[in-house]
Amino acid sequence: MAAQKRPELAVEERPEQGSRPVRRLRKTGFVPGVVYGGGSGDCRPFKVDARALRTALHAGSAVLDLKIGGDGAIPVMVKDQQLHPVRSDVMHLDLIQVNLREKVHAPVTVELVNGDDAPGVKGGGVLEQVTRELNVEALPTDIPENITVDVSHLEAAATMHLSEVSAPEGVVFLDDPDETIIATITIPTEEPEEPEVEEETELVGEGEAAEGAEAEAQAAGATGDEAEAGAGPGGEES
Repeated sequence: MAAQKRPELAVEERPEQGSRPVRRLRKTGFVPGVVYGGGSGDCRPFKVDARALRTALHAGSAVLDLKIGGDGAIPVMVKDQQLHPVRSDVMHLDLIQVNLREKVHAPVTVELVNGDDAPGVKGGGVLEQVTRELNVEALPTDIPENITVDVSHLEAAATMHLSEVSAPEGVVFLDDPDETIIATITIPTEEPEEPEVEEETELVGEGEAAEGAEAEAQAAGATGDEAEAGAGPGGEES
């Protein structure tokens, strides 16, 4: 990728330090950040317009041309970014200067395609993406936006490993090809139906038992009444 075609990101020096000034920056539409030097350990704080940052990050390039104040553009990559837990807005950005002639290690997202065409999915299986990010080694300008994996051939109960994926030109996968699972297709298991409980029969049985107990109680009461009626004064029989 030619340098003039890389996305440009113009930022300003950031003299503001501390949590309170940083919060004020965010309220005015800026995102605080730091760019680290290429191996020198130096860092330069900056602030960037939030809309300009979104445009640059969504351009699909791993390398950005960073301009700080009146300095010339330097090639940088995103080292880390802190996101808002709800809105997913970038709250803080770490960039690192890179040498375009030296290979670097970087994470790249994995994108599955043609999942609906997979025989296992058509047969009722569920496609599950196991690995969503791969570690790669490449020149900064050769790092792809994502790794596209075609899963249209997967059968039911199939497991796809990284060893089945071809790396883009100039890119080397750093993850274990045999241990890294990209995707699987699982067959949902049907749970056995539980037998219906005949609650009505049990209730009827309970009702009959209750009626029987009541009848016995009434009979016992009647016997007691008859015994009292047959007894004379003082408890003697007449």
